[in-house]
Amino acid sequence: MSNKRDNLKRVIVDFKKLTPEILSLLVEKYPDGYDDDNIITFKNANNEIVEAVEVTTSDTKYLVKVSTKLQLTMENYDEDDYEEFEEDDPDAVQDPELGEVDPDLEMDDVDVDEDEDID
Repeated sequence: MSNKRDNLKRVIVDFKKLTPEILSLLVEKYPDGYDDDNIITFKNANNEIVEAVEVTTSDTKYLVKVSTKLQLTMENYDEDDYEEFEEDDPDAVQDPELGEVDPDLEMDDVDVDEDEDID
């Protein structure tokens, strides 16, 4: 008896190739982020060790390489950011801002309506 999952296409996804669809699946599967227990380690064709998290669609198993960029992008995920893009557009997911953020400057890039109550 063959398991249907054995027939899945396996695709390794680097952050540069991350699409809104795969990002959405990741956030759905790991709503609080992934941890060491979720990370799969394997060797790629070049015999390099790769760490990835796995998400599966009906026909494909995606192994998404873990990185600081991936973690930040998942933490800041908002599906509205991607509504104007195709689900399979690898250019939709932009690099997050890396580096230290001054907490006093955090609100600078947020549009706030003066009349709006902020919780």
